[in-house]
Amino acid sequence: MMITQARTLLLTLTTALLLIAGPAQADRKDFGDYQVHWSVLPSTFLAPEVAEANNLQRSQGIGIVNISIMTEDENGQPQPVSGQVEGQVSNDIQQVKFMAFRRIQEGDAVYFIAQYPYQSGELMTFNITARPSGADKELPIRFAHTLFSD
Repeated sequence: MMITQARTLLLTLTTALLLIAGPAQADRKDFGDYQVHWSVLPSTFLAPEVAEANNLQRSQGIGIVNISIMTEDENGQPQPVSGQVEGQVSNDIQQVKFMAFRRIQEGDAVYFIAQYPYQSGELMTFNITARPSGADKELPIRFAHTLFSD
């Protein structure tokens, strides 16, 4: 029960951060039947109890990437889609780190979270591939983001 509440809090916190926080980034890319949404934030934005309950390291220099795959239902409302996500992140001198995404499902919500190391002010480039369950295509996204330590 505690983990379920913590995951709900994590999702709520991430959503709130995307609306109000300058260092966080949220965006999406359309692929016809699917959309891939992503957000990036420093792990220090998480409350300590949320990080602990979700086995996430909360530290300066550790960022979090949150990916979700969505489709629209018959009423045009976004619906989460399960699947797989993999990717890598590289810094401005092309040092590449592979990210281990974890699938988290909370009720109907499905999202994928990975952590990565960064230096404050460093431009990081993300190359991520999402594979929706039941689809025969990959959904590649590429974006760059800079986080600053608080």
